[in-house]
Amino acid sequence: MLIGLVVTAAVLGGGGWAVQQALANAGATPPDEQKTWIALGAMAAVGLVVGLVTAGRVSPVATFIPSMVLLAWTVVYALDVNRALSFIPTEPSVNQIIRDAGLGDRTMLTTGVFALLGVALFIPVLMPSRWSRRQDDLDDDYEATPEGGYY
Repeated sequence: MLIGLVVTAAVLGGGGWAVQQALANAGATPPDEQKTWIALGAMAAVGLVVGLVTAGRVSPVATFIPSMVLLAWTVVYALDVNRALSFIPTEPSVNQIIRDAGLGDRTMLTTGVFALLGVALFIPVLMPSRWSRRQDDLDDDYEATPEGGYY
């Protein structure tokens, strides 16, 4: 469950901040090359975390939590745009980094990136092998018979 919360924070916080930095830098004249590399590095780090959790052999809850957060927010956006956008912190009293992450989250929400990521993170939950226990050699309840027998 803790891994799922970390992935959710990485996508919402790190991904949102990186998208906002990349968009702000793309509109600047001339664009700052260092800021571009920092934003792309942050996006790559978030992608690495999402990829490791999606492809790795961890609990399916690690992908279920962020997928439900992203898909639920997308459904709220589809049903009531104003309510979904009201979850994003925009007040001046909030730290600038959090506001940047919120603006990036707004971009990803309104363009459908959260829906795409939510579905991609939900697919591993549907795999039966994720829900089964790993086989250990110590789990044997009986001793195996020797191959040749005694006679």
